[in-house]
Amino acid sequence: MHQLAAQWIVGLLKDRNIPFQVCGGLAAKGYGAVRALNDIDLFVPGEHFAAVAQVGQAYISKPAAHRCEEGWDLTYVQFKYEGIKVEVGNAEGAHILDAASQTWVPLDIAFDRYETVELLGLVLPLMLKEDLIRYKSMLARPVDIDDIRAICGRTH
Repeated sequence: MHQLAAQWIVGLLKDRNIPFQVCGGLAAKGYGAVRALNDIDLFVPGEHFAAVAQVGQAYISKPAAHRCEEGWDLTYVQFKYEGIKVEVGNAEGAHILDAASQTWVPLDIAFDRYETVELLGLVLPLMLKEDLIRYKSMLARPVDIDDIRAICGRTH
């Protein structure tokens, strides 16, 4: 099912030439994590965010809105496609909570910095490994720590 959801959102974005970057568990999977995916997370540039919410509106499960939850402070929309959650974040103004210092830190998504990896039958632009490790280290939720261990374990 994750493959169908990924094909749907990637097709939607590519058809409209909207740049995107995969983060979260799917990106971690691309770097060696083996845990089950909860959802598909990706970011788009701010100027494309409204268009993404609009074209995917038939599948919206959480409308586009600014939310501050689970260590994230950002605007995102959640779709549900074939039972799979697909969360598309607006990269503009996104912040994460640094668990150690309890401060909000800007999450700078550079759409020209990514690694192309084949996952779920698609060629996907993943957040660079060091950027993914950096933000998962700051969030420091149990799932993030697991992902970091898996990512680092594969490279050593």
